[in-house]
Amino acid sequence: MKARRGWELYLITDSGLAGGRPIESVVEAAVRGGVTAVQLREKNCCTRDFVELGRALSRFLAPLDVPLIVNDRLDVALAIGAAGVHIGQRDMDYETARRLLGPDAVIGLSIETIEQARAAEPLDADYLGVGPVFPTATKTDAAPALGLAGLEQVRAVSRHRLVAIGGIGAGNARQAIESGADGVAVVSAICAAGDSERAAGELRQAVDAALRARRGAVTTREQMTTEARNLQGGPCAH
Repeated sequence: MKARRGWELYLITDSGLAGGRPIESVVEAAVRGGVTAVQLREKNCCTRDFVELGRALSRFLAPLDVPLIVNDRLDVALAIGAAGVHIGQRDMDYETARRLLGPDAVIGLSIETIEQARAAEPLDADYLGVGPVFPTATKTDAAPALGLAGLEQVRAVSRHRLVAIGGIGAGNARQAIESGADGVAVVSAICAAGDSERAAGELRQAVDAALRARRGAVTTREQMTTEARNLQGGPCAH
């Protein structure tokens, strides 16, 4: 049975934004601040260094039950015993990745359009990374921003857990959750922050507050529906 993962605050690594700090120290600080999942995404890293970095992060994250996800590279994920991979629309197809990694591996899938979200419905992906929600300079080949309205549309057609990505920080993370995301993924908001632990903590507080508000709203609606049904089914007054 695959363990349930938390995607509330998902950190994507970028050594180039870390200001000369080892990315391991950034990840450690971010996890102390409340990061719930880490994706290793180092585009300018050779395979040997990528594997060594992945193993170092895995040794730190595994005892904390924080999943380490590898971007694109199934070979690296297998070599370091990562929790799984994240694949984009132009990477290996989902079915092949699932066959190679097995049923218990985590597989996340990038979604840039409503059509892609609909096409992902039959897949047993663990989450969909939806975005960019807001304009971002972190990923130079990113699709046009979906906006909050686009995120809401994806939520309306998808049964999957949604992780919003793209231009997200403490100031707009709550909006992403209110628009249907189950968590947010960030790069520069943590990697480029002078205090990564504090930055992660502020993001986590914003996400948790929005999720609590949403759960409260759902509970209230359910209670109102139950009360209405009880009134409809009750005895007639004479």
